[in-house]
Amino acid sequence: MGKPTGFMEYDRELPADREPLERINDWNEFHLHMPEERLRTQGARCMDCGVPFCHTGMLVSGMACGCPINNLIPEWNDLVYRGLWRQALDRLHRSNNFPEFTGRVCPAPCEGSCTLGINEPPVTIKNIEVSIVERGWQEGWITPVLPKIRTGKSVAVVGSGPAGLSAAAQLNRAGHRVTVFERADLPGGLLMYGIPNMKLDKREVVLRRIKLMEEEKISFVCNTNIGTADYPVGKLRSEFDAVILATGATLPRDLPIEGRSLKGVHFAMDFLTANTRAILGEGVDCISAKDKDVVIIGGGDTGTDCVGTSLRHGCRSAVQLEIMPRSPETRADDNPWPEWPKTHKTDYGQEEAAAKFGADPRLFLTTATKFAGDADGNVTAVHTVQVAWGKNDKGQFVPTPVPGTEQIRPATLVLLAMGFLGPEQELPAALGVERDPRSNIKADMGKYATSVDGVFAAGDCRRGQSLVVWALNEGRGAARECDRYLMGTTERP
Repeated sequence: MGKPTGFMEYDRELPADREPLERINDWNEFHLHMPEERLRTQGARCMDCGVPFCHTGMLVSGMACGCPINNLIPEWNDLVYRGLWRQALDRLHRSNNFPEFTGRVCPAPCEGSCTLGINEPPVTIKNIEVSIVERGWQEGWITPVLPKIRTGKSVAVVGSGPAGLSAAAQLNRAGHRVTVFERADLPGGLLMYGIPNMKLDKREVVLRRIKLMEEEKISFVCNTNIGTADYPVGKLRSEFDAVILATGATLPRDLPIEGRSLKGVHFAMDFLTANTRAILGEGVDCISAKDKDVVIIGGGDTGTDCVGTSLRHGCRSAVQLEIMPRSPETRADDNPWPEWPKTHKTDYGQEEAAAKFGADPRLFLTTATKFAGDADGNVTAVHTVQVAWGKNDKGQFVPTPVPGTEQIRPATLVLLAMGFLGPEQELPAALGVERDPRSNIKADMGKYATSVDGVFAAGDCRRGQSLVVWALNEGRGAARECDRYLMGTTERP
């Protein structure tokens, strides 16, 4: 439990970040590390709270409450406090295959439901998590884990994002021969191409884990698009005893307003992916924001990543349109603990933009109505209007334009970061798996079996756009049920 009185004696403390005006000059990670003694002090803040909500992994009001992969948080907090780092790593790996990923990019629903967070700042769970696993890498404690016996069964995992990687890791430890297919140049999916390098380093973090998985005899086949002439589904089914679909929800939500076809209007993920490929030296010309007036439409992590990436390119200005209202500074009455706190947050991109341009780039309750362009078909401006939210005649909350608030904003690069509609449909259609009304692959939570025998689905392609940590949860769950399908029983957690 940490120190019995630690939560009363010590304040919450996080490691410093690199200065915003310094870090926008490179693509290196911006979080700094905290000395061991201060980390142990933070572990001491973990309470003997009787019923820890931090690792419950429930959905409350449609949002994660506690850790979706049920990390043994109080146990490894206590071990860190006592300086038992190797044991803390063992506890962490029991439920999380890749804590170096979640410790960097997870929004930490565990901290939102920390019992101490009822009336004090919560325990710094996320920072302790990443510190444990990085200590493990530094000390050489993280080494390949090979199964004692091979079953003779083979599994194809389609997609190498967080769901696919966690499924592959678990199935390999069960003794099956696992092949992961990825249509991009490198494995990692969202982790490799969808999250910028300054949040999650590709060579030092993502490829480090991929290399370890290869040493564990997991095969990665890249530049291969399953369900096309590259690799037809008939060949996939004939060569493998089971298949796990972990293709993500990569179909972006569009904004079909006047001027959408103008040059310079791009989906956010095209912008971020091309940028990462350029950094990795894949010979791709990125969509550059240099010397441009950038307008990002949509909030959330993707919008923030577009802000941070545009600043590193050297944009002339950056504005982020958010159709939702600004969240309150503290929990509203209808958002009690242990729900995810829907409070105002300033992420790294907004912090950097404020340092560069003097103000937060976000404009709340604002939407785009039209893109304007020049004679050559290049976007030059975005027409915007403020909105008010209210109920329509069906009782649904909808935005309504506020007359007199129209503005024209300069824009020579527009990035659409409005989320994703679901998985691309070619592969599910080729396999003949049933889809739900939202176009996701239909497979029950906990079972993960699709309508086609021997085919399972996990992650965003099954549940829709969600968190990396939920993808890890589903990858592990799908691996467990796939192992049961192949062997009649399973010992996978």
